[in-house]
Formats: sequence, C-alpha cells, structure tokens
Amino acid sequence: MSRYQDKNVVITGGGSGMGFAMAKLLVDDGARVLITGRSQPTLDAARARLGERAVAVRGDVATLADLDALADRAKHEFGTLQALFVNAGIARATTLEGTTEQDYDELFAINVKGAFFTVQKLAPLLSTGAGIVLTTSNANTMGLPATSVYAAGKAAVRSMARTLAADLLPRGIRVNALSPGPVDTGILENGMSAEAAAQFKAQVIAANPMGRFGTPEEIARAAIYLAFDATYATGTELVVDGGATQL
Repeated sequence: MSRYQDKNVVITGGGSGMGFAMAKLLVDDGARVLITGRSQPTLDAARARLGERAVAVRGDVATLADLDALADRAKHEFGTLQALFVNAGIARATTLEGTTEQDYDELFAINVKGAFFTVQKLAPLLSTGAGIVLTTSNANTMGLPATSVYAAGKAAVRSMARTLAADLLPRGIRVNALSPGPVDTGILENGMSAEAAAQFKAQVIAANPMGRFGTPEEIARAAIYLAFDATYATGTELVVDGGATQL
C-alpha cells in the first residue's frame, strides 16, 4: 500500500515550484491532490504531469469568491482533507523609496490575506489529525535589503502558524510554518528583471553556508514531514535554508 493512500490534500500555488514538488511527491505515493493557482496554462501542464490522481482548479487566493469555489470543489472531490498546504505567494524586491501602494497591497493581499482566508475556508473540511503547513520564508527573521514589505508579510504568516494552531488545536488539527531559504523556483524572475535576479542569486549563493540554492523537492519533503509525520508539533517553524539563519 502506498504511504499516502486515502489521503486527500489541497495545495495552493501547486502548479509550479515548491507547490508542484509537494503535489508530485504526494501523488507518486498514493495521495489525491487538488492544486490551485492563477495561471490556467501552468495548471493544465501540472495536471498533465501529475496524472489522474490530481485535480487542478484555477483561482486567486486574494479573492474570497475564488476560495469559496475552491472549498466547494474540494468538498465535492474529496469530502474531507488530511492536509492543507498554504503555499501560494509572490516574491518581489522593492526598495523603501520605490515601493508603491500597489506593490504593498498586492504582496499583503496574496501572501497574508490569502493565507488566512485559505485556512478559514478550508478548515471545515479537515479531519481530526490533519496537518496545515503555511509556507513563509526565512526572510521573516532577516534584515534583507529591499524586502521590507515581503518580509513583513512572511513574518505575519509565521505568526499565524501560532495563533491558528491554538484556534484549531481543539479539533486535533496541527498548524506549522515552513520557512524556506533560497530556492530556485523561477519566482525571482517573475518579480524582477533577469539582470537583477541573476545578481541577487549570486549574492545569495555567496552568503549561504551551503553555497547553493535549495531544490523544490527538498522543501517539499520538509513540508510533507510537517503535514503528516510531525504529529507532536504544532505552532512551530521548520527552517530549511542551508543554514543561512543558523550559521
């Protein structure tokens, strides 16, 4: 029997990067997975690679109507859930002087508002013993230049892991935070120019104790551990960053 047979999982931001790696590992080991994201072509490609055990639903976590539709679809497809990976997010480097109101609002709408209401809308479907994993970032504890808005949002998500864990503990649901360090998923290129992304990557690699970026699969394995195996952990944060915040 596959390890995650009969496990039903929702992954926001599951069409690419770390979210897709989570979906792939789980599907390959027997789980049924619903992934969501904003890009239909990306979701279609991910669904084709994942196979029949996966469902793809387009939606924006910053839009509550989309989250209501996501919850309805998850209930229709699965009935109950054994894990929820709150992984959708955007990264954008913005200087203090250059940050616009639109930058600020979009980062908080997706990374913070989206995370909170994803849990609110899908928590009723979670079974006793289920695990929620909130993807934050090691930036939530570091003073990295040009990341003040992004880092503040990720710190808010880390805080949510504590408070939502307390809220859901009476139902036997665990909530933990996963804080990746530098992971090469392509998200940097979506938020900055190719030249700026290359320069940032070089700086990160030079500063990282392990001298490299992590892989999406490394982060996915840590997320799955928190969701299913860390049965005596709730409200905690697992940092997976090559030692960047520890050494």
